[in-house]
Amino acid sequence: MMGAVRVPVRLKNAVDEELVVRGLLAPHLLRQNEVIGLVDTGAVSLVIPSEMVEQLGLRIIGQRIAQYVNGNQETIGVTRPIIIECEGRITVDEALVMGNEVLIGQVILEKLDLLVDCKNQQLIPNPANPDYPVAMIKGYKNA
Repeated sequence: MMGAVRVPVRLKNAVDEELVVRGLLAPHLLRQNEVIGLVDTGAVSLVIPSEMVEQLGLRIIGQRIAQYVNGNQETIGVTRPIIIECEGRITVDEALVMGNEVLIGQVILEKLDLLVDCKNQQLIPNPANPDYPVAMIKGYKNA
């Protein structure tokens, strides 16, 4: 795929992470995986294959309708929260289960405050917030 941006991403089972923090799970038992993910600004969410669900020990907590570019629709699984680490930034979100590779969608990029640099085929921090992600909240005024 010409112009594809692929980046290392670490995915962690958020429930395992919480158990480690509480001292209820040994840190070496935290289920996590580092893979090369495809940045897909046409995708809304994080998408992971079913093998990744098994590797991370995730539970499917519901279903969602996925709509493809050609208009076809399919019912797919939605996981419990996953910790997503990319370019030194961290967020938590659910994942949609389908396909055979990890797709990093627009919501994840927004939460991490990362932009796609197509020319150099990489993700870059938002120049307005180069040191840490800033969440944009519209509709509320600072009191």
